[in-house]
Amino acid sequence: MVDAYEDPGTPDCRGGARYLWWLVARQPGRAAAGALLGTVWMVLRALAPYLLSRAIDDGLEPGDRAALAGWSAALLCLEVFNSWLSIMRHRTMTRLRMDANFRSVKLVVGQATRLGATLSRRTAAGEVVTIGVGDVQTISQSLTVVGPGVGAAVAYAVVAGLLLSISLPLAAVVLLGVPVTVVLVGPLMGRLRGVETEYRERQSVLTARIGDLAGGLRVLNGLGGKGLFADAFRRDSQRLRVQGYRVGSVTSWIQALGVGLPTVFLAVVTWLAARLAAQGSITIGELVSVYGYVAVLVAPVAFFVECGYQLSRGVVAARRVVRFLSLEPMETGRASLDALAEPSVLHDPRSGVRVAPGRLTALVGARPAESAAVVDRLGRYTASAATWGGVRLDAIALPQVRARILVADNEADLFAGTLRDLVSGRGDPDEETVAGAVRAAVADDVVLGLPDGLDSAVDAQGRSLSGGQRQRVRLVRALLADPEVLLAVEPTSALDAHTEAAVAARLRAARSGRTTVVTSTSPLVLDQVDTVYYLVDGKVAAVGGHQELLDGEPGYRALVARDADDTDDTDDTDGVGCVGGVDHTDADESDLDAASGPATASDLDAEEAVR
Repeated sequence: MVDAYEDPGTPDCRGGARYLWWLVARQPGRAAAGALLGTVWMVLRALAPYLLSRAIDDGLEPGDRAALAGWSAALLCLEVFNSWLSIMRHRTMTRLRMDANFRSVKLVVGQATRLGATLSRRTAAGEVVTIGVGDVQTISQSLTVVGPGVGAAVAYAVVAGLLLSISLPLAAVVLLGVPVTVVLVGPLMGRLRGVETEYRERQSVLTARIGDLAGGLRVLNGLGGKGLFADAFRRDSQRLRVQGYRVGSVTSWIQALGVGLPTVFLAVVTWLAARLAAQGSITIGELVSVYGYVAVLVAPVAFFVECGYQLSRGVVAARRVVRFLSLEPMETGRASLDALAEPSVLHDPRSGVRVAPGRLTALVGARPAESAAVVDRLGRYTASAATWGGVRLDAIALPQVRARILVADNEADLFAGTLRDLVSGRGDPDEETVAGAVRAAVADDVVLGLPDGLDSAVDAQGRSLSGGQRQRVRLVRALLADPEVLLAVEPTSALDAHTEAAVAARLRAARSGRTTVVTSTSPLVLDQVDTVYYLVDGKVAAVGGHQELLDGEPGYRALVARDADDTDDTDDTDGVGCVGGVDHTDADESDLDAASGPATASDLDAEEAVR
């Protein structure tokens, strides 16, 4: 089987059937062994009736005990040997299927890693889950055709030849079996591909909705939208159930024909053979052998139908895998230019934002998605005409862009492991550097609150932390990366007023002389920045300092001044303030003074902080 660290190879993504063939071609020895073992196993099953007929005609009917014992011993040896072959065939085919499964999983995981932050923009999360859990398994099961499928075809031909030596009419009936099967089952296979494809699509949509529901249930409940979402989920699940019934209906007909057609052949051929025996055209032993041959044919014909069924589903699943593997992170074009060595201006022509090097800049908009879109363009996560030092970003080699420009998304993944490994990333910072980043992000209380400090284990996605703690841990990780340009999306949206003010002040000090962009509507953050870009409908409507825009831009004042007024009344609201349009509890009493020591915090969950 494919090694965990072995390169899975370059898949053939020209179609579902070609991908399945590529999986087989990657393990030719095992595929050939499976086909050989399956063929010999199936053919030897067909030879058992012949040995039985010889035992009857040569031993039982004339009373020759020696002949009877000899043919019986041969039949016993054949069955014992065939049992061993069956075990080896099963083991070989299991290895073949597992190799295809692991190889496909590695390809899917590798592609998801390659897409990186663009994954969520290129495909739905439910699609990836459905591919990784369901489609990969379906693909591996479809490769059954390599062993028993080939064996069934050869065994069918062998039985037809044996029957031809006994009776031409009997052989003709058997040979007509495959065309009749194709005529009856073929249309159902096409129907199955259609309903199976639609079922998979609906399943991926519902899986994505389950993920959204699990991640945002508390927010939905707080906004009163849980009922609406539950109704939508119920409707989608009912549609999926109906589609599942359609798939089950077609599948049941295919499986019924797979068992029923061989039984019909058995009845017809046995009836014809009995008539021929009664007429004296064939012997009693030949009648028994004919019955045995046709009984053996039940398995090959059933395998034909089963392999067709599995291949039909496998092609549908492989098409989805191929479609995912064909996704590209972004349009790179001829991205081979070098970035300027010195810090340079980042410019987004679409919005009009110009980020001066070495300054702390804020993007403010009534719709946070518009500010985040500007960040995506400046970070080269979406195709745009953004420039860096006068050179288009999409013309600069992507590794250089990623090494010097970091987008710190508020929903960035947090992987399971120790807190130290989580914030250190690829680097190996010393204790002093880590402590400085922790303090700059006002995350001292997060470290102190864990049993082993930085060496404490953290669950995947930081589920063992509160929303505010997760946000500050992400900020620590971004600060330790120490990029030339840091683009932070809503870095303080889940924090209370005191902690938010401390983070804003310490972030400015920590990033002094470095280019930093934040998106926020909090006056506590905006009061610390050098330049504010006020966006309306994704375009720059005004530029200046925070106080300057408060005095001269009514729209900006209406967006953020309400927050300032609410913040001024914090002491009169029993510890509740409103910062950046978000209600915050004052559970985090983080001191602004650097000498105040570690903060203690009970953060407002990010799910409850709806900006």
